[in-house]
Parts: sequence; structure tokens; C-alpha cells
Amino acid sequence: MPQSGIVKYHVKLSYEVDGLVERADIIGAIFGQTEGLLGPEMNLNELQRVSKVGRIEVNAKSTSNTTNGDALIPMSTDIDTCALIAAGIESIDKVGPFDCAFKLEAIDDVRAAKKDDIVKRAKEIKQKWATKTVSEGESMLNDVHQGDAGKLTTYGPSKLTCSSGLSDSNWVILVEGRADVINLLRAGYDNVLAIEGAKIDESIKELCNTKDTVVAFLDGDRAGGFILKELKSLVPLDYEIQADSGVEVEELTPQRIDEILRPIADEIKNGKPAPELKSEDDKPVAEMAAKVFPNLNETLEAVALDGDQNEIFKVPISEVVSKLSSQSGIKYLLLDGIITQRLLEGAKNAGIECVIGHRVAKLSNSDGMTLKTFGDLGVS
Repeated sequence: MPQSGIVKYHVKLSYEVDGLVERADIIGAIFGQTEGLLGPEMNLNELQRVSKVGRIEVNAKSTSNTTNGDALIPMSTDIDTCALIAAGIESIDKVGPFDCAFKLEAIDDVRAAKKDDIVKRAKEIKQKWATKTVSEGESMLNDVHQGDAGKLTTYGPSKLTCSSGLSDSNWVILVEGRADVINLLRAGYDNVLAIEGAKIDESIKELCNTKDTVVAFLDGDRAGGFILKELKSLVPLDYEIQADSGVEVEELTPQRIDEILRPIADEIKNGKPAPELKSEDDKPVAEMAAKVFPNLNETLEAVALDGDQNEIFKVPISEVVSKLSSQSGIKYLLLDGIITQRLLEGAKNAGIECVIGHRVAKLSNSDGMTLKTFGDLGVS
């Protein structure tokens, strides 16, 4: 049907021919045998010209000696004209030399069917909107219920579970698993990252290097102790705490979690107490460390000094062990980092007497070597 025509009705007819004919024969009979039957204004050719009738669709199926099928005529006339056209086609009794019979099956109101589709689609739109939308009052109640609690998200390439406030906080709480993160969120702590396994992911080390304070909060069982040892050897920890003996962090009540973490949080907020020299015997070493510390802190570097406190070299911590293997005459080694077993062995082989760092990992075979932290020496 031309673009200007709007289909209102579908006239559906069936037919049967006592002979073998083609689809074109059926269409020819419909046009030819109705021409002039109802007057010139009712000719199908004329109605098609003025966009009142669309393209007539005919389906044909042949057997050994008969042909039957159906015809569909789209029309945009009034219902009276549709009825007249249908009656005219039913009067056709020949297709070529063969007898035939046409029968009207239905006149479908296309607009009614379209209305049904519109109503159905409108219901779908409403249902979709209702599913995705909550009332303003419900949203307000939900906000009040949740308060300022953070949400779960992930961190790093390994997608470790963490809370949404992790990136904005200047300190981090390391826990063992996802359930621990959720429990700390309930207690109001949203700067939490889950280790998720005994193997410490590289992204955790990188994150801890960007935070001012690192807190390990692990289960109060044997496994928690093992993980704490592993953490201490790889990550600089400012605070090492475990849940109550035999209890996992995820089992603690929010109140108990806050009792454990609140003193640490307050100390971080208000500042740690100034470190004090623990032993007067260390005063000469403390004075030397105090001179070096301002230019060493937060550089991730190590400085080697001789017996007269002259600088021998200053290198990144990652290069210090290999550097020690080619140096001699070093008495003091000060580093902006943690004193590890590997560093200790390298220092021993270089004949170093004293190593000073921010923290000391759990070490073996440290006999004969003086190991100090800047905190021990009252340096900050």
C-alpha cells in the first residue's frame, strides 16, 4: 500500500479451485471478475490507485487436481465498502476454465489489534518503571537506615574485597576475608581491605606504601597468627592486632570491633605519642639517626655510614642488598623501610654492626647484629 494509505481492515478469504492454477490466476480472477460489478468507483484497480486497497497477498497449494489457499486484502475504506468487496469476491465462480468457490473468513479491524498491542506495551513500560523505581519516602527511609555506612567494592587486578572508603582514607585496616570487611562496615569502618589468602598479593604491598598507617586486624586463631607473620615480613605494619582468642573477626559484634579499633583510630586522628628513647645506652646512635632521619624518611631509600658517620652510599631499598655485596667499611645502615631476613643476611656478610629501620620483621640468626627502629631511638 502507498505511504499515504493507512490500513484499517484486513479482508481474509479462502478459496478452492477444481483444477491446477497458479497464484497469478487467482489474483487475475479477483481483479477481472469484480471489475464493473459494483460500479467504477468500487473497482479494485481504482481503489488501489487512490490508496484505498493495498497489495493483495495470495497463497496457493495444489494437490493432484485441485488448488486451494487463502487471500488477504488490506483496505483503508469504511466497513461498508469492505463488506461489498468481500461479497463481490465471494461471487467469483471461475478461475480460467475451472470452477471455484471463495469464502469470507474474517474482516479484522487492524486498529483494534494495534490498540491491543499499544495497551500491552504500555503495561510492560509501567511494570518496568515500577520495578526500577522506589517511592521518595522509601528512599528516604533507606538512607536513614543505612546512615553513613560504606559499601563493598574491589581493589587491584585480583579484585580483592574492600570497602568503598579505602581510597579516601590515609590509613588502611587489613583483614583476612570478605566477611571481615562486611563486619567492620557494620561497626563503621570503611577503610578495610581483605587479604583473601595466605599469599599476600602484590597490590596490597603497593597500597600500604601509599598509606600513612597500616593496621593488621586478624582472627584470634592459629591461622591468624601465621598470616600475621607473613604480613609482617612483607608489609610495614604500624599496628598488629588479633580478635579475641579463638574468635574470628567476622564473629565479633560491632561493639567489640569498635572497642578494639577505637583507641587506634583515635591515636591516628590525634597523632601518635612522640617516641621516646628506650635506653640511654643508645643515645649516641640515636643522635646519629636523628641527623639522618629527616632526609631519609619517606624516600624508600637506604643510607650506609662508616665508623665516623660519613656517608658511603645512598640507594633505593630495592638495590641495597646487591649494593652491600660490593662494599666494605660500613658500620651503620639506616633505611626507610622494614628490616627483613634477606637484608639482615646481606648486612652480616658486609660486616655491618648496626641496622636501623622503621620496623623489624620476625628474624632468625640476628646474634651479633644490633637492630633498632627509629621509634626505639626516640626519632620521628
